[in-house]
Amino acid sequence: MTYLPNIIFAILLILGIGYFTKNVKKLIRNIKLGQDVDVSDNKSQRLKNMMMIAFGQSKMVRRPVAGVLHAIVYVGFIVINIEVLEIIIDGVLGTHRAFSGIVNVYGILIGVFEILAVLVLVSVIVFWIRRNIIKLARFWKSEMTSWPKNDANYILYFEMVLMTLFLVMNATDITFQNMNNGNLISQYIAPWFSTIPENTLPIIERSAWWLHIIGILIFLNYLYFSKHLHILLAFPNTYYGSLKPKGQFNNLDSVTNEVKLMMDPNADPFAAPAEDSESEEPAKFGASDVQDLSWLQLLNAYTCTECGRCTSSCPANLTGKKLSPRKIMMDTRDRLEEVGKNIDSNGEFKDDGKQLLGDYISHEELWACTTCNACVEECPVSIDPLSIILDMRRYLVMEQSAAPTELNNMMSNIENNGAPWPYNQMDRLNWKED
Repeated sequence: MTYLPNIIFAILLILGIGYFTKNVKKLIRNIKLGQDVDVSDNKSQRLKNMMMIAFGQSKMVRRPVAGVLHAIVYVGFIVINIEVLEIIIDGVLGTHRAFSGIVNVYGILIGVFEILAVLVLVSVIVFWIRRNIIKLARFWKSEMTSWPKNDANYILYFEMVLMTLFLVMNATDITFQNMNNGNLISQYIAPWFSTIPENTLPIIERSAWWLHIIGILIFLNYLYFSKHLHILLAFPNTYYGSLKPKGQFNNLDSVTNEVKLMMDPNADPFAAPAEDSESEEPAKFGASDVQDLSWLQLLNAYTCTECGRCTSSCPANLTGKKLSPRKIMMDTRDRLEEVGKNIDSNGEFKDDGKQLLGDYISHEELWACTTCNACVEECPVSIDPLSIILDMRRYLVMEQSAAPTELNNMMSNIENNGAPWPYNQMDRLNWKED
């Protein structure tokens, strides 16, 4: 019976990590449903972007209050969870504070952990106040329905509870407190339990210890269903982020070659393309569903933090238009999850009569975009909502001829007059005569 707690711990650990691994495989499967895209270029610049943006939080601190608080939570949560290594060793082997033998280093580490735990707790409370009491506008847009709104709060509650359990665990650990080494914060919490019989303190300490590790395993597996998946995906997303100038539209080889044929009177339009040519006409121009997007765009969707910085900077949204770049990313992720569940149920994707365009994202939203790139510039983890908007516009124009009247008129004028205006080329300079 002595080994029963260790066996229970090992089972919980295996189940927690096993379920997490299963969801990671599903996540990778879903992302790979996207079209292939080559992002193997300029590895040094990509690594620099990842270190600066994901690890260094360089874009977060552009908004100082949220940026500094987020940096505290980010650093604190990562550093404090180093202690999970000790908890795992203790849980499996039945030891108690296995690393405490390294007295000097251990005291410094635990002391830093406790200070960070308090800072994280304070920061998370401030985040909760900003979201629920002050009610910052970007957290209360129309797309922030019950689940996205509650999801953000659930994470804050998780972090509050985990930090509290960590401090209580240290404060009620008689052996640790007697060491008087590293208990920088918990020594002031310990007196709160002074009225409790000493033989009861180990029960409180063990309860906090078990709840702490179980909470971490629950949090780990909750990530897949939460916007906080960005904790893991921000790193690959910033590494593979576009290095091209913002808003640069990718030209289709098949269209480019067709234009060249039109401009070259000696070209044979019926000549077969060379075997090594990449100009083969795509099965579909643009994108109408998630499978038409690139895997990088699908990674973007899963990485979205739903922070709303993109939407709060979008001129179309600010002027009352229906477009919200955050909603574009949320809709893409929701549709991708729906497609993934379809595959889980049927072994392969079975047409469900729905698609991203129309069922999730409306034409009105797409055409409200001014392509100003404000959303791309503001995103703290290098997400590109504009690329999805442009690909879906391309589908509307090239596959369905469903551009707005004004745009159709402009394209007709370019075709007929060589300019967007409805004037013959011979009449262009008439304005100077007056």
